[in-house]
Amino acid sequence: MKQLNNDNAANRTSYVGHVYNVGEKEYKKRILDGLPKEWADLHRTGAIHIHDLDAYDLTYNCLTFDILQNFPYDEFRSLSGAGQILHLFDWFKNLFTTLGNEQSGGMAFANFDNEVATILENLGIDFHHHQELIEASIAELILWCNGNHSRMGQTSYYVSLNLGLANSEVARFIARTVINKFESLGEKVFKPNIVFKVVEGINASQGNPNFDLLELALRCSAKKMIPTYLLCDCKEDRDTDPHKLSVMGCRTRVVANLFGEDGAIGRGNISNISINLPRIALKIDESHPELSFEDKMDLFFKKWDQVAMTTKDILLDRYQKLCQRDADDFPTNLSHKLWCVDFIEKENLEKVFKHGTLALGFIGISEAIEVLFGKKYYSNMNTYIATLGFIKHMRDYCDFLKNEYKLNFSLLATSGELISGRFIDYDKELFKPRVDIFSKGYYTNSFHVDVDSGLPGYKKIQLEGLFHEYCNGGSITYVELGEAPLENVEGLREYIEIATKAGVHYLGFNFPKDVCNFCGTSGVFDYCPSCNSKDITRIRRVSGYLEILDGFTKGKIAEEKNRKKN
Repeated sequence: MKQLNNDNAANRTSYVGHVYNVGEKEYKKRILDGLPKEWADLHRTGAIHIHDLDAYDLTYNCLTFDILQNFPYDEFRSLSGAGQILHLFDWFKNLFTTLGNEQSGGMAFANFDNEVATILENLGIDFHHHQELIEASIAELILWCNGNHSRMGQTSYYVSLNLGLANSEVARFIARTVINKFESLGEKVFKPNIVFKVVEGINASQGNPNFDLLELALRCSAKKMIPTYLLCDCKEDRDTDPHKLSVMGCRTRVVANLFGEDGAIGRGNISNISINLPRIALKIDESHPELSFEDKMDLFFKKWDQVAMTTKDILLDRYQKLCQRDADDFPTNLSHKLWCVDFIEKENLEKVFKHGTLALGFIGISEAIEVLFGKKYYSNMNTYIATLGFIKHMRDYCDFLKNEYKLNFSLLATSGELISGRFIDYDKELFKPRVDIFSKGYYTNSFHVDVDSGLPGYKKIQLEGLFHEYCNGGSITYVELGEAPLENVEGLREYIEIATKAGVHYLGFNFPKDVCNFCGTSGVFDYCPSCNSKDITRIRRVSGYLEILDGFTKGKIAEEKNRKKN
């Protein structure tokens, strides 16, 4: 399918997609026109970004579904063993399709290996007799996730398969098959997102029962950048049962719950809004260039508070409107009981959605600090400590909101696929800072060290690690490599150990991956070294997932050109 260069790198052209995009823009305008002018202006002028604006009063964002709570075993009973297996994986695809059109964001299995194994065992399937069929069905599911762009007539389904804690022979077989098939199905297979959960005593070290699965995962990552790694022994996650942890979409984290058991299963994010941090710094630089380091930082805190208070009001408004929907608006959730609380009480969906999170996000802390102080936040200890203090301040405010409104507010280190370019396009027309942050064409994601820093991988991990503790709504750290580390899988495992000790919650490995469309050769090249073809597919990580470079947003294309290996 033809690649699009628009707001979402996962989109492909189609008639239905075109019509959807026309309607989406009109509906977003209608939503903004119906909001208080102060709120709408913040979004329209790029001071904030209300994510999934078209879903404002219609649905929630993402979900780690409780797949086992109400699995429909009865509809499988009349089928043969082979029929049950085929129907199971068709059932998964139908779930992705219906749920993907019932919510605005990603969906996840918390423990794909154990959950599929439980279903197979409860159906009484002799997996030894049906191994080849199960392997083929898993391969076909991966290909479906990679190639299907039917959502809204243009977009793939954001599916994450968390695995690695397999606790039975069948579950280990499922985990091994997922990883092996993902690696072997072809160089242009880069979805779904597979998240390997790393836990000491289960898979992290030699002698652990699933250490072989970790090694298998790392070999796959060294070739294809997938799996990514959920580090369950990091400071923020080590007191939570790892089976209840999950990553949704590109980084979403849902753990603490005011209304029940901690963990992600049967819970999701309701909505998130990201604040343009460079905008705040640019205003201070323009109005108060003479202020001292301490006074600028103090003003930065206060100006952020003002924007955050309004952002909070928008999140609350969106939440309250969502809770007024009818359960019949969520037929997949209603029938399959995918949330931790059923959608039975049709007039009171707050009993369901209060278990979700409301996330304040941010982007561009690197540029903001550079504007205020003329230095990168990681250039010396003073600016680093000041930056860390600001991230903690944002988290403290989210915790205050949680206690004040008795809702699960969280701080999100936003992925900036669209807004990395959208924000800067507004700001460069409004400001002329003394420090050039505009010419590169993008703002840096969340709290990340600049992509062209050239810092060693271990140093980048250590610098970013402390921020993960405060970003309880989701965060990720990447190590940028110059090429696929096919001969250095042990080096990737060392990075996992460093990241866990540094406090990193979620870790990924990036490298450029070019694939010749004529002969299938992969590597890093302008033209194919095997057949000289210039017909090349370039696969890169956008902000949290892999996609084809041609479809990146303007800001992300600029960022990708600027990336340097760590």
